[in-house]
Amino acid sequence: MYTREWMLLIIKSMNTLLYKTIEALDLSTLSEERKNILDLLVVFIQEKKTAQALVKLHFICTHNSRRSHLSQIWAQAMAAYYKAPHVLCYSGGTEATALYPMVIKTLAAQGFDIYPIAESKNPIYAIHYSERSLPLIGFSKKIDHPLNPSKDFAAIMTCDAADQGCPFIAGAEKRIGLTFKDPKISDGSPQQERVYRERSIQIATELKYVFSRIS
Repeated sequence: MYTREWMLLIIKSMNTLLYKTIEALDLSTLSEERKNILDLLVVFIQEKKTAQALVKLHFICTHNSRRSHLSQIWAQAMAAYYKAPHVLCYSGGTEATALYPMVIKTLAAQGFDIYPIAESKNPIYAIHYSERSLPLIGFSKKIDHPLNPSKDFAAIMTCDAADQGCPFIAGAEKRIGLTFKDPKISDGSPQQERVYRERSIQIATELKYVFSRIS
C-alpha cells in the first residue's frame, strides 16, 4: 500500500494531460442536492482514514461496462491527486459483459495511459494514471469476482438498474446510490464522443469534490 511520501512521487509523475484535466474540473457546477449525496461518500472515506483503515470503494453498475469503470478509474486518480493513501477502488456488475471501447478512448483523450493486455470478447486493459503507480486492470466482471473486495467496502451504485435490482450487496459496510445517466444512449450517433466526454467529466468532477473534502 502506498505511503503518503510515495503518493507525493506519484502525483509528481502523473501524466501532464491528466493533471491538467483534473485541474480544469469546476466544482462550482455541482448542485447542493448532488453534494448532499456525495457527502455520504466523503463521510465513509473520512471515517476510514481517521481510523487508519483501508478505504475500499466498489463502484457497481449492471454490466460493468461504462459508468462503474469511469467511476473506479477517476476515483483512484483523485485519491492520488489529493495524496490520499490506503484507497483501493474497484468495479463490478450484476453480470459481466465487456468494457466498452468508447470508455477507453475517452479516458485516453483525458490523459490516462491505457494499454491492451488481452484481446477477447471481454478485453483486458492496463490503465495508468501515473508512471510510479501500479496500473488499474480494466475488464468487465461481476460484483463477486475474486479481484473485488468481499467485505468492509462501500458499495457505490452508479446506475438505477443495479441500485434497484440489488437491494443487498454481500459484504458491503455502506451502500450509496450515486447514479449517472448512461452514455450508452448515444452509441452509434454523431453525439457519441461528446456524450461520453461529458459523462466522464461529470464523474471526475464529482469525485474531485469528494476527495477535496478529505482532511
